[in-house]
Amino acid sequence: MQVDFGRTSSDYTQHRAGFPDAFFDRLSREGFLRPGLRALDVGTGTGTVARGLARRGCTVTALDVSAPLLDAGRKLATDAGLTIDFREAPAEETGLPPGAFDLLTAGQCWHWFHRPAAAREAMRLLVPGGRIVIAHFDWVCLRGNVAQATEELMSEFNPNPPAYEHFANGVGIYTQWLRDLSDVGFTRLETCSFDVPVHYTPTSWRGRCRASAKVGASLPPAKVERFDAALARLLDERFPGDVLDIPHRVFILTATRA
Repeated sequence: MQVDFGRTSSDYTQHRAGFPDAFFDRLSREGFLRPGLRALDVGTGTGTVARGLARRGCTVTALDVSAPLLDAGRKLATDAGLTIDFREAPAEETGLPPGAFDLLTAGQCWHWFHRPAAAREAMRLLVPGGRIVIAHFDWVCLRGNVAQATEELMSEFNPNPPAYEHFANGVGIYTQWLRDLSDVGFTRLETCSFDVPVHYTPTSWRGRCRASAKVGASLPPAKVERFDAALARLLDERFPGDVLDIPHRVFILTATRA
């Protein structure tokens, strides 16, 4: 499945809110964040993780391969009064100098990379003792809930699942990433996960779904419109109301450059 999130940059910017404050609070409590820390956020998209790092005093560089997403990220950072150095580059070959960062983050994106190459590049970019954080923020499909019904509808419109889907085993826990990091020499690997509710209006949920890999980033525009209309009908018929409570799971993997 060919995926280009630049095709859905408008919905991505407006409806993909990114990681919750609890994610950054957890990293702060564990000593991963501090003012002045040099941080690199790869696969930044519109910069949701990068902005969270900058708000906590980090000096942030943010990379992505999508120019439209980077443009959106620059505007969001400027509007928030934050200074972030956005650059167009892949995570596997950044062009940045070795040992330039204390922290490297990859939020909701590791599955899109050539993972061995990205792990080697992360090792090269971090100072000795530097840390990497790979994190995900996935909605949780429970029997009969909105997320499950939406996923089933997505599969009707796009029956070719993206290759990354099997990594999470359907529960948002990415065990394969531990092997990716240990294979290149990262140590002190630790994982944690926790659940948080996210509230959407029907309109914002439809926008969030259009901004997903299986819809707006891969389907032709006419088919995206048909999916959106079908999702609107599904919500009206099965989940009426002004607020949708969508359970989400945060998964965090941390490791240290020896």
